[in-house]
Amino acid sequence: MKKSHGLVSVIFALIGNWTVTMLKGIAFLISWSGAMFSETIHSFADTLNQSFLLVGIRRASKWANKDFVYGFGKERFFRAVISACGIFFIGAGITVYHGLQSLFADHEIITTRVTFAVLGLSFIIESITFGIAIRELIHSNPRKKFFNLFINGDPVTLAVVYEDGIALLWVIVAFFSILIAKITGQRIWDSIGSLMIWVMLWVMAIILINKNREFLIEKAIPKEVQEEIIEMLEGEAIIEKVLDFKSWILDIGKYRIKCEIECNGTGLLKTIGRDNFLKKEYEKIKDNYQDFLEFCIDYTRRVPRVIGAHIDDIEKRIKERFPQIKHIDIEIN
Repeated sequence: MKKSHGLVSVIFALIGNWTVTMLKGIAFLISWSGAMFSETIHSFADTLNQSFLLVGIRRASKWANKDFVYGFGKERFFRAVISACGIFFIGAGITVYHGLQSLFADHEIITTRVTFAVLGLSFIIESITFGIAIRELIHSNPRKKFFNLFINGDPVTLAVVYEDGIALLWVIVAFFSILIAKITGQRIWDSIGSLMIWVMLWVMAIILINKNREFLIEKAIPKEVQEEIIEMLEGEAIIEKVLDFKSWILDIGKYRIKCEIECNGTGLLKTIGRDNFLKKEYEKIKDNYQDFLEFCIDYTRRVPRVIGAHIDDIEKRIKERFPQIKHIDIEIN
């Protein structure tokens, strides 16, 4: 197994959300608050979702084999989609159902200090896991601007960032909805809080589903990386221009590129004719046609070897410049 992006944040989020789920569940049984029930369900859904993410991370870390030559990186995105669907159907679905149901319930909301203590403790735990996820996201992408992390960052780590970030808002919404319901004696405020939590769950699920969908349908590597690679290739003496450049994100930090190149005849001739090689050969064979034919045969063998060696050197330098590029296929047009 290889070290995986997002593993630390997912493990901490899993532990944190399981603890918070237990605390909120106890507070709900004491208060019978719809908002607190929504909080309990959303934390439970987050716990299940992070379990899916953890499975995806571990399976994505498996080494490639003869059946899956490019590895299992997309397992990460597949499990993340399942996780996001869990937020959409389980978290948001049950939350809106209970929010609407609580509008017509006849039981009283019992609010005690325990309820607010649980919300406060939940806020602290969610803040810690949120901070860990943000730190890992930044650490894994040291060269990217902060806002670009939310575009090309690891969707697994982003899932934890979004879930824990919005969870902080959920705790605040639940706190004020329960508090207002207690002060006014009108349980509609509790229901409104529950429905607000549902909206946030729904929006977050849509964002995560769409982000992972992009990776599953083979999203291209960042544009600035593509442009720099093409610039490196076209800066080579034997390459005239790059044709049909394609790229894929196989996993977080693992890219594949493929392109066709058009050789530069002048540059290739200079590469092969170093140290006056062609002139010396010409002097030897200029008066013997048979020797000239043998030279042509040897020359046609030499050209592919020179191009191949040059391409190998180019690929090595590209990988040194961009370590995340694991597979390069350069073909001659």
